[in-house]
Amino acid sequence: MASSHRIARGFIASSANPLLTLRRAPTQLRSRITTRYASTSSTDSLPVSRLKTVLYAVSITATGYVAYIYTTDTRAFVHRYVVPPLLRFIYSDAEDAHNAAVSSMKTLYNLGLHPRERSSFDGAPDISISVFGTQLANPIGISAGLDKHADIPDALFALGAAVVEVGGCTPRPQEGNPKPRMFRVPTLDGLINRYGLNSRGADDMAMRLRERVRRYAKEVGLDEASVLNGEANVPPGSLLPGRLLLVQIAKNKETDERDVEAVKRDYVYCVNRLARYADVLVVNVSSPNTPGLRDLQAVEPLTRILSAVVDEARRTDRNEKPKVMVKVSPDEDENTQMEGIVQAMWSSGVDGVIVGNTTKRRTGLIPPKINITPKEQVTMTETGGYSGPMMFDRTVDLVRRYRKMLDGQSFQSTKAKVVADEAADASITAIEGTITGFSENEPKTSSAQPPEQKVIFATGGISNGRGALEMLNAGASVAMIYTGLVYGGAGTVTRIKGEMREQMTAEKA
Repeated sequence: MASSHRIARGFIASSANPLLTLRRAPTQLRSRITTRYASTSSTDSLPVSRLKTVLYAVSITATGYVAYIYTTDTRAFVHRYVVPPLLRFIYSDAEDAHNAAVSSMKTLYNLGLHPRERSSFDGAPDISISVFGTQLANPIGISAGLDKHADIPDALFALGAAVVEVGGCTPRPQEGNPKPRMFRVPTLDGLINRYGLNSRGADDMAMRLRERVRRYAKEVGLDEASVLNGEANVPPGSLLPGRLLLVQIAKNKETDERDVEAVKRDYVYCVNRLARYADVLVVNVSSPNTPGLRDLQAVEPLTRILSAVVDEARRTDRNEKPKVMVKVSPDEDENTQMEGIVQAMWSSGVDGVIVGNTTKRRTGLIPPKINITPKEQVTMTETGGYSGPMMFDRTVDLVRRYRKMLDGQSFQSTKAKVVADEAADASITAIEGTITGFSENEPKTSSAQPPEQKVIFATGGISNGRGALEMLNAGASVAMIYTGLVYGGAGTVTRIKGEMREQMTAEKA
């Protein structure tokens, strides 16, 4: 009997029991239905998932593009209010900050991520100006010192400047003065430097500038000589329409300034190596940090040096020869000193002057009611040349005076030549009758033509559009900046041009 019960229970529990099979069937059916439903839902959600992925990718790309456009525009907030203070915070030494900025600009330019001007200021008739036969896009330039070794001229042009000055460059490499040699005065937006013309030498700079020309020639399908001879329809130095590249040259520290012939050889060597790649050569005789250099601003040595530079520049192996300018000190401000420089300019045949450099003086640099910190007071006692906004009034005054002297000297030189020619003609006629080809009673006209007006570039204290306009109205053709760019950031040139146009529009209203 017990055995029968066990058999019955086993049968009931076994899979052979049709009743158990019927009870399990709904569960298995529900499982199959659920599986099919899940499979169908997964198939339906696949396009939605892909759409979300695409939308995310587009959003990220669009955000990245907007960020790229914003951060590479010189008008971006970060270039004025974030980057300059950040550099000062990270690098306590001003020279280290300068080197980091140059290195970053070079890297970003090579990657196509550099700041660039996207505004439409350039080329407008109200700010365009003709200089040395080139119609400049605008009258704003960047002074030498920022790009000492011609590492980033194109990155600086991209900031919107129509003129970029690289250098100063010496014939042979030199280290310059011992470090530290650059100091900040943030309360005054000022700098003091005593670099002493640290340079890699003329051969190194020439190699870099030549490679730049070759890259450009390859891009436009020409050879180097064709580009330098103007066949690309751009200035051979800047390689950009409406722009000029200035190359500043100087003597080596070890060259005795009392040996003018040795000094001439230094400058001529630089011209020989660099003239082909410059639109304008700038003769620096005004750095306060090279012993004896400013002594070369006396009439006799300056005339000899400038004449040698002009003669060598005229022998440059290209169709259009580079122009020559001289850079003079703001500390040589007595009338006799300025008149001597003007005389040397007219005698040597240079094309213009850059008025202003750093000053060794410390008077009148702190505005009334402005208190500088104890640390800045110590900094102001450092040896070197000071630059900053407080140099502005002094520079404007010098520009006005140089403009008046240069134009006055021009008139006197022309008048003297006319008188001399007329006297010579009268003497010949008196001696030999009508050998000159004129009737004795026929009125004579002088063939003397007024000399071309000397060009003035101004640098020193310019930090805004109002200042730039005042400098131009004083007689300068180009207003150049350096310290203003250090404190104002990559958007300084764009901002100055915008302020200029706003002020000109307001004055017309």
